[in-house]
Order: sequence, then structure tokens, then C-alpha cells
Amino acid sequence: MSAVLQTAGGAGIEQSTSSAAWLLEVEDLHVHFVTSRGVVRAVEGISYQVRAGEVVALVGESGCGKSVSSLAIMQLLAKPAGRIVGGRILFQGRDLLKLSADEMRAIRGRDIAMIFQEPMTSLNPVLTVGFQIMEPMLIHLGISETAARARALELLQLVGIPDPERRLDQFPHQFSGGMRQRAMIAIGLACDPKLLIADEPTTALDVTIQAQILQLMKDLSRKLGIALVVITHNLGVVARYADRVNVMYSARIAEQGTAEGIFDKPLHPYTAGLLRSVPRLDRPRGRRLETIDGMPPSLLDAPEGCRFAPRCPARIDACVNAAPPLVEVTPQHWSACVRSVQMSKVGPAGLGLQSANPQPPEAKLLAAGAPLLDVRDLRTHFTVATGMKLFKPAHAVVRAVDGLSFDIRRGETVGLVGESGCGKTTVGRTLLRLENPTSGEIMFDGADVTRATGESLKRYRRQVQVIFQDPYSSLNPRMTIGQIIAEPMLVYKLQPDRKAADRKVRELLQQVGLFDYMAERYPHELSGGQRQRVGIARALAMQPSVIICDEPVSALDVSIQAQIINLLEDLQREFSLTYLFIAHDLAVVRHISDRIIVMYLGRVMEIADRDALYSEPLHPYTRALLDAVPIPDPALEAARATQVLGGEVPSPLNPPSGCVFHTRCPLAGPECKLAVPELREVRSGHFAACIKI
Repeated sequence: MSAVLQTAGGAGIEQSTSSAAWLLEVEDLHVHFVTSRGVVRAVEGISYQVRAGEVVALVGESGCGKSVSSLAIMQLLAKPAGRIVGGRILFQGRDLLKLSADEMRAIRGRDIAMIFQEPMTSLNPVLTVGFQIMEPMLIHLGISETAARARALELLQLVGIPDPERRLDQFPHQFSGGMRQRAMIAIGLACDPKLLIADEPTTALDVTIQAQILQLMKDLSRKLGIALVVITHNLGVVARYADRVNVMYSARIAEQGTAEGIFDKPLHPYTAGLLRSVPRLDRPRGRRLETIDGMPPSLLDAPEGCRFAPRCPARIDACVNAAPPLVEVTPQHWSACVRSVQMSKVGPAGLGLQSANPQPPEAKLLAAGAPLLDVRDLRTHFTVATGMKLFKPAHAVVRAVDGLSFDIRRGETVGLVGESGCGKTTVGRTLLRLENPTSGEIMFDGADVTRATGESLKRYRRQVQVIFQDPYSSLNPRMTIGQIIAEPMLVYKLQPDRKAADRKVRELLQQVGLFDYMAERYPHELSGGQRQRVGIARALAMQPSVIICDEPVSALDVSIQAQIINLLEDLQREFSLTYLFIAHDLAVVRHISDRIIVMYLGRVMEIADRDALYSEPLHPYTRALLDAVPIPDPALEAARATQVLGGEVPSPLNPPSGCVFHTRCPLAGPECKLAVPELREVRSGHFAACIKI
């Protein structure tokens, strides 16, 4: 018996559907971690298969077991705590769990390779990138150093790293984030593996670099016949690149099927909830983002029945009695839900799982008069050492922010978007006066705070607060949540004493959707979403007028992300807050922002009203950013004529002459290298910096 697999180009590859067709078979895998608090059942009975040349995705919220299952395949579980207690992992018919350590070491890196989530911590900082690519070839293939270096050079060219001969002898810190991830892919491909496991390979990357990396990986999968397992929580990525999908929830498989089948007709309420939670650029903006209420259960003491039942709007009594098995509901589509057959007939809407927010957003009435925050020709430059020149230290100037002008009216949300290194965070830090501007003006409520010091700076900082990107590193691990929130109120004497501050802390916790008893907990005892809510409560404690949100949801799962965005919008209405929302997720920025600023390498490329920017972007860079955003719909993704923006963001130490975007711009001509285009009003309220417009 045989079946035809469709390749990316549409050509058919005949594949046997017998068990021999599977390159990888994970069967009833169970992984436990023994801790001081009990046994964490991190993976419970998951099964899935992968064919050669196929892209299979594992998706789900943090803590569902995706990464643990891949580490089990690689036999890289932290021992002695982590252990595989049941199941089989068959690779080309061999059970990996029965191999000796030496036999597994021979397979790992040669036949099965893994790309880890954070390339900077995965690459050895004291070894050159070239040696790290050569090392697995020297160990597994036994080839000479000359041959290994030639192959490493070929791999760097293959993964699109410019000037590969020079880059071979550089160290990881000399590479950008996108190039480090490409180097990790080159290491993974060094021995021509049959299976490549990519664990959140693009989470830390910008949308344009993400598109480059994933397209590269899929092309290599098709070209070289490599099976690719992609672990991610980005459903847009899954829709664009995956052939089949496994949806995990609380250590179990909730749904399995083809990407087209799962996105077109999900058969599990959890999958339907994930798809509803994703903000999409191809649909009208709703009043609120959809959310999945609640949190996944603890794997120390998980419920007996369906793990998703406590959060499921469609649950019935049968859901809590026993765990539903994973059954094939329709051809090639499996679901672990007692109502999956009914769901296949009536769809999610038939079970009350349709969108709860079909209404368009309410028009925002902004206060008339002068803007609350007015920034004019802001420049923030840094002098950095670049080595020695004629026995003297050499220095260069980094123009992190180079001539930024914008204003924000009271109650408005202005989005600030762009790739890493464009200066977004420096803008936020300069507005907070954590960095001193080189030149320009910062006017707040009519007062010049550019050079404010002493009491005037203290008053300004009370009015302008910040929510940081990483909610864990921005909270003191030695202080309780109550102490963290109360501290600024006591320092600024906003409350008369500790008891009044404690009462205010509990009030703030309830306002951000937390229980008041969480004031006694420490940051490590909260989830990522809960920690971010604590960061919001701490900012609110100062009764600010402006909050600078620096990538506040980039580290969160899609359902938690939606909860935080909705909370920020609710708080804005309640307290008349003004936001500068810094992010690189354009779908999230579109939902929350009124106006949007697009930055590239320290300069503004475009400023426009949200709807105008997304419907008719003027600058080639803005169009490239929007084109790179994947839509969570495989049918739409297949029909889109996307063009991946090539190249890397130039170094701010040596920016290009003329328009800083001309080195990557598809419209660039010789004149773009000569003059810096000014930001001009092309349409009413719509500004762009491009001489081609």
C-alpha cells in the first residue's frame, strides 16, 4: 500500500504507509522528573511519527512537554532526576532506548541533530564558530581538518552567512542573533543527519530573520530529504511550514493531523482556543483578543479526567471522569476529546467555542490640546572601544537613536516596531532617563525633562513607568510579591505607612487579575504570565500617566499574551493611561496601538495611523515586515506570494551611507546611497522616509 506525499513544489513522492515508511516513531512515551516536591509527570503516553523529508510540528503552551519529549529522543534528559519510565523511540526501526551510551553517542549529532532554542547559550563562547561546525565531522566522519573546514565553509554558504571564509574564524559573540541561529543549523547539518529537531528555533528572532531561517530549514528538508521536527508555540509558523501537527496539552497529545485539517477544522477545544487567541493581520480587528481562561494544571498532581476540562467552555460531566483516549475521528485526524465526533459535525461554533468578540473596536476619543509626551530630534549615541590603533585605544560611535521625533497624546497608545538592534529599547530607556540623550528634546506635559535632575527628575520618573520584557529578571527573587510592589510606594511616600501600602498592594493585585494572597509568594512561585501581571501592578503602584511597555508579551504563550494585552487595554480605559508599546510582533501591535512608528537602525522609516499603516504601507521596509508575518491558515499561506527579506541588519558601528535600509531594499537605486531621506508627510498623518515614494 502506498500514498503520495506532496512536496513544497507540488511534486509527489510515493511513500509506503507501512511502519517501514516512518523514520521516527515515538510510542507511548512516559518521562518523569523526581523532585523534592514529588514526581513531575512531564510526558504521559505521547505517540507520533515522522517520515523522511517531512516537517512535523509539536505545538502547545509552555510546560506541556514539547521540549522534554525531544530531549528524550536525544537521550539528553538531566539525570538522575529525569528518566524515561515507559514507551519506545524507534529510529529507522531501532529502539533508541535499548542502545548503550556509546551507541547513542554515535547516532546523536550524526543521524539525529538538534537545534536548541537559545543559540548564544548553546555555542561555546571560547571556540570559533568554524571549529564548532567542524567538530562533529571530525568526531563522527573521521575526515581530515582540511576537508572538515572545506565542508564548514560550504555549510556557512548554504545557510546564507555572508563572507563565510572570514566568519569561520570568528567567535559566537561576533555574530548577530540571526547568524548565530544559522550557525547552529550549520552544526546540525554538518554530518548530513536524517532527522533534525528544532526546539523553538526562532523564538528570539525578529520576524524577517525568522522567515529566513524557517524557509531555509524547510528548503533543506525538501532538498536533502531531512525529516524536521519543529517545536514552537507560534501557530503562524506552523501554518506556513508544517506538513503535520501534534498539539500537546499538559504532557499529553490533544490532537493530531495534517496542518490543513487542524487549522481548517480543529477537533479539540484546546486547539480551537489556541487558534482564536492568535491576533491575525488578515482579519478585521476585534474589540478584545480571545483568551483561554485559567492555567494548565500542575504536573505534580494532574486531574484524573481530561486535563483541559477545568478551562474548557464545552466540558460535560464525562470529561472529568476519565482521560479521553486519542482516537481517529476523521481520516488522518485524531483527537482526545469526548465531544470530538460531535465537534467534527457541527464545528467549534456548535459547541459554543466561536469568537466571543465579533464586534469592531470602539472608537477612542483622545484629549484635545498639546501632546502629553513630545519628542523632538532625539539622538542617543554611545562611544564604544573597538581595539587599539597605533598603541592607543580606538573608539567608534554607535548611533542607537539618530533623529527620532514623535508625540503621544494623553490616553493614546503608540506602537514602536522594528528588528532587534534598531534602537527601540534605547528609545524607551532614554525616555525613562535611564540613558542620557546626546541631543534633542523630551517634553512631558509641557515641561522640558531632557536634562532634568534631582527632584524634577524624581517627579518625572514617578509619572513615567515601565513594564520590562523579561518578567522574571526584572523582579527581585529575594523579595515577596508584596514587598516588590510596595517598595516604590514607600520610597515615594505615596502611602503613609506599611499597612496602608499592603492594603494597596492587595488592591493592585486584584486589579491585574491576581489573588491578593499572592502578595506572600516569591517570583519563582508564579508562572510567566502571573509575573508579568506583577510587573504591571508595580508600574501602576506609582499612579503614572505614561507606561513604556518594552516587549511585554514576547516571552509569553499566545493565550497568556492575549490575557495581558486585554488587561493593558482595560487598565488604560480605567486609569486614562498612555502607552508607548515597543514590540516586534506586528499582529499584537496592530491590535493595541492607535498609531505606529517603524524604526530601522536608529532612524524612523514610517509613522502612520494603525489602519493606514497596515492597509497601505508606504515604506519598503514596512512592507517587508508585514510580508514576513505568517498567517495561521495553511490555505492562505500556500496562496500568498511572500518574498523573504534577505540579509542582516547592518552593524550600528558602521551604518550604510545614505538611506540605512538601502543594503536590503528591493527598490534601492544608486541615489539611495547618497542622501539620507527625510521623514515627510506623504498623506495626511502618514509620514515616510523614502525617496522612491
